Amino acid sequence: MTSTLRRALTATATTGVLLLAATACSDDSPAEQSSSTASASSSAPASGQPQTSASASPSGTDRSTPMDIRITIDGRPVDATLNDSPAARDLGSLLPLILDLEDFHGTERIADPPRKLTTEDAPEPQAPKTGDLTYYAPWGNLAIFYKDGPSASSDLLILGHIDADADLLSGADRITIEAAS
Repeated sequence: MTSTLRRALTATATTGVLLLAATACSDDSPAEQSSSTASASSSAPASGQPQTSASASPSGTDRSTPMDIRITIDGRPVDATLNDSPAARDLGSLLPLILDLEDFHGTERIADPPRKLTTEDAPEPQAPKTGDLTYYAPWGNLAIFYKDGPSASSDLLILGHIDADADLLSGADRITIEAAS
């Protein structure tokens, strides 16, 4: 009988522990949900800030025409234009930028923007041409082509065009990109 009683008590104790654990887990869930809700609500203002700044500068997000920009390549200013794609508007919202460039594949100079750009609603892919300012989505880098690029790729978004000759573009080490005044 002692053995039977011991088994019954062990089974009861195990069941009690499981119930307590289940109750404890379910009690933590609302706290976690509250915590998640709190962090979601605390992040809501952060996500609201870009909307506020976007509405504060309607030209950055509501623009339906290309944006004129000024690019200074190793001290020489040249005119350029950003197209009206979401990625180009996103780049425009980061201006002014100073970027150090490095050569890539003997056709383009590349640099990393401060953050990745949006790729939503990307236009149909096109093969890049000399002078094109592009964004390579998988790596998150900007590229300036000083030679015509490879065939069109959905990973490569053309953001605009720089009005400079290939020699100036191919030797570029540092650029400043800013809105044209």
